[in-house]
Amino acid sequence: MQLIQQKPVVERSIGAILVDHGRLTAIDAEKVLREQKVSKLRFGDAGIKLGLLSANDVAFALARQFDYPYLAPDDQTISEEVIAAFRPFSPAVEQLRALRTQLMLRWFSGDPTRRSLAVVSPAERDGRSFVAANLAVVFSQLGERTLLIDADLRTPRQHQLFKIDNGVGLSAVLSGRVNPLAAVHKVVALLDLSVLPAGATPPNPQELLARDTFSNVLAQYGESYDVIIVDTPSATRSADAQTVAARTGAAMIVARNHTTPLSGMQGLVTKLQNSNVAVVGSLLNGI
Repeated sequence: MQLIQQKPVVERSIGAILVDHGRLTAIDAEKVLREQKVSKLRFGDAGIKLGLLSANDVAFALARQFDYPYLAPDDQTISEEVIAAFRPFSPAVEQLRALRTQLMLRWFSGDPTRRSLAVVSPAERDGRSFVAANLAVVFSQLGERTLLIDADLRTPRQHQLFKIDNGVGLSAVLSGRVNPLAAVHKVVALLDLSVLPAGATPPNPQELLARDTFSNVLAQYGESYDVIIVDTPSATRSADAQTVAARTGAAMIVARNHTTPLSGMQGLVTKLQNSNVAVVGSLLNGI
């Protein structure tokens, strides 16, 4: 048996990461290195001592060094509502990670037919889009190749949360006017996350979502992504959410504390089950 010697993985230094991302100049990096040698400090501590780095800069670099990216509080590339990207260790995001674990056990088990999950809710303002966006981020932080699809073709929000162009998206993909992979936006700052916005508002959203094309598109995306999170309109507004969930095969229900009526939850669960959709979890928002 012949042993194959693998090349060692070269770990990028904190200094190199900060220079590459424009947070530190090459000249200042040299100053930090000299201070690091003289004071026998870690690079980040030396940079902070010299006033050339902030604690946020160091946290930013460490996150990328360990493939766990998140954004500095003053970063404006995406909306601050995407809290998992800004405050990954907050109590709310810890709960999202716990939910992620449950979903990995109950649905995303490695089966290629179980790559997609619809996020649904009975009513408007239940926090469905907020949950879908942040859930997609925590899956990407786990190293899962994650795609967030905005299937709310009536009042989409994901393009606002991730500050991407909404000119071309799911509606164009389902109508056959654009290649599915060409419509996807890579979220560079979060490494393993991509977003497919809703696109232009069509006159026939439910008919588009009900086409077999949607199932085919999800299957195609399933070849490139490990996890596909699909945002939907509220179930009380239209039957779109039920239609989308029937395509994904599974749904997670979001409800808002002291707002969502129990009857609405029960009615939505019944409709999903009658469509042979697996209800794999629920989240009570706003507690």
